[in-house]
Amino acid sequence: MKEILDAIQSQDSTAADFAALSIPESYRAVTVHKDEAEMFTGLASRDKDPRKSLHLDEVPVPELGPGEALVAVMASSVNYNSVWTSIFEPVSTFGFLERYGRLSELTKRHDLPYHAIGSDLAGVVLRTGPGVNAWAPGDEVVAHCLSVELESSDGHNDTMLDPEQRIWGFETNFGGLAEIALVKSNQLMPKPKHLSWEEAAAPGLVNSTAYRQLVSRNGAGMKQGDNVLIWGASGGLGSYATQFALAGGANPICVVSSPEKADICRSMGAEAVIDRNADGYKFWKDERTQDPKEWKRFGKRIREFTGGEDIDIVFEHPGRETFGASVYVTRKGGTITTCASTSGYMHEYDNRYLWMSLKRIIGSHFANYREAWEANRLIAKGKIHPTLSKVYSLEDTGQAAYDVHRNLHQGKVGVLALAPREGMGVRDTELREQHIDAINRFRNV
Repeated sequence: MKEILDAIQSQDSTAADFAALSIPESYRAVTVHKDEAEMFTGLASRDKDPRKSLHLDEVPVPELGPGEALVAVMASSVNYNSVWTSIFEPVSTFGFLERYGRLSELTKRHDLPYHAIGSDLAGVVLRTGPGVNAWAPGDEVVAHCLSVELESSDGHNDTMLDPEQRIWGFETNFGGLAEIALVKSNQLMPKPKHLSWEEAAAPGLVNSTAYRQLVSRNGAGMKQGDNVLIWGASGGLGSYATQFALAGGANPICVVSSPEKADICRSMGAEAVIDRNADGYKFWKDERTQDPKEWKRFGKRIREFTGGEDIDIVFEHPGRETFGASVYVTRKGGTITTCASTSGYMHEYDNRYLWMSLKRIIGSHFANYREAWEANRLIAKGKIHPTLSKVYSLEDTGQAAYDVHRNLHQGKVGVLALAPREGMGVRDTELREQHIDAINRFRNV
């Protein structure tokens, strides 16, 4: 790997130099093992420890197929799907790999006794397969995590509707928490030149997810003046939703769980912040019974921030814990967009408040090609900034995933792969200087 790293760090390296590099036979990757998929059986989700299930293994470099690229990964990040993979919830990801492996001779590569995980990367193209014209060795890139086959017409208007849509590094193998990753070439996007490797790797999945869920016409179609309720507004997903709301002229009402997280939202520019722990909201009386009085109390608190108006859009991702309240507080004709369900998938709400008030629930999952590009373009132009609170080494990815699982983090958690230290990879110092205050502020969320 030293030869590859030297070429990346040299300002004199050309595309021909990268094309001439020898590709190693193996590389280090963060993995889960198929024979350990039952290791947490019987434990509550909270007690499942990613530090026990995630391994740093030396694995073979996969065969490069048509329309694909091998990328030297300088940095990656931990998303909640990496946590799900590590605790084998809601199902073991080896089921995804087995099904994908049955699709074709080429996809058999993915069905292995280990799963190299990770759905973000920033790095440098090393090799491209047949049919790749837009990218060449030496190109500095980030990757979005949408993997599709596009052999069905169902996905041609919206690539997220492709029947073979998968999330790379979660439902496919050879992900980004590694020194080398295998991606489809249409996952690649230009690396924002004013950002370091770890900063550039952080937004990918969550930034694109927030864009589709909140901004895109496939999601809520947010407009100026909308009151937007954002759960977990200081976290990896919510921090980007907060930025989109502010940049788009909406009014974010940020819901957090501590004074420190409230301060983070205010530092981003949000004025309306609710600390639900400090206010003592308990939406469930017990595991089976919600408390509508708490929904009403929550709605009253929201109206204090909106001049008496109800919520136009709810940015929902906690799921079971909050969904009843989300449906209740949304205005007549308003929209609840939902993804993830990190507190539980079995949502319950009072349908009278949905049907009688003509509200809409929209399911949202990652982003299509165009949405991912638009979200990355806003990062590259300095309109939206990476929210990166801490950076780990590849060896410490288990601890990083544990922190995300236990909600001990703020914003996004980065992981250095080949990059030997933080702060490397900045190419446009002038643009960075224009946005340095915001970059530093969001890096210290």
